[in-house]
Amino acid sequence: MSRTIAGPDGRPRCRWCGAAPEFLDYHDREWGFPVGDDRRLFEKLCLESFQSGLSWRTILAKRENFRRAFDGFDFDSIARYGDGDVERLLGDEGIVRHRGKIEAVINNARRVCDLVREEGSLAAYLWRFEPAPGDLGAPQTASTSAASVALSKDLKTRGWRFVGPTTVHAFMQAMGLVNDHVEDCAIRPEAERARAMFDRPGGTR
Repeated sequence: MSRTIAGPDGRPRCRWCGAAPEFLDYHDREWGFPVGDDRRLFEKLCLESFQSGLSWRTILAKRENFRRAFDGFDFDSIARYGDGDVERLLGDEGIVRHRGKIEAVINNARRVCDLVREEGSLAAYLWRFEPAPGDLGAPQTASTSAASVALSKDLKTRGWRFVGPTTVHAFMQAMGLVNDHVEDCAIRPEAERARAMFDRPGGTR
């Protein structure tokens, strides 16, 4: 089976983006393009943790609801959440109402605040785990990587929750720490150009 499908413009795309109409724009404009903004990086880590056991389509459809419910993923604000906020979120039908994952977001926001104090930014910390090109296998052939295992382990050591290697690997794919568009995908070279021009935070390569 081909690993690509034809997009509406006739150019090939990664096959997965044909699974739902809303995936195409996400695939073409976001997935695999490098991100250095702390809030966006934190948001994606949170959404990937909510996706665990669910489909990305479910989470993508609720993304604006999550942003509203979690103060735009402002981790300084979320770090101050208390029991009342947990109950508010558990009653919010617009998001995934899973107590463990909600409490993990609050816990992880507090851990981000610690990281920013130590490292200067969340981005500087995360981009240190960008794998070297020679350490990567063929695109979309694995659900984890040595880099995602290392990052997951370090995050857990720092007290983060719901950041297993598979969740972290999906995060790294989406945020452009790796370019995992398949070789024939028309967007792969666009993502690669963006990665080449990206000013990696904290002086990482």
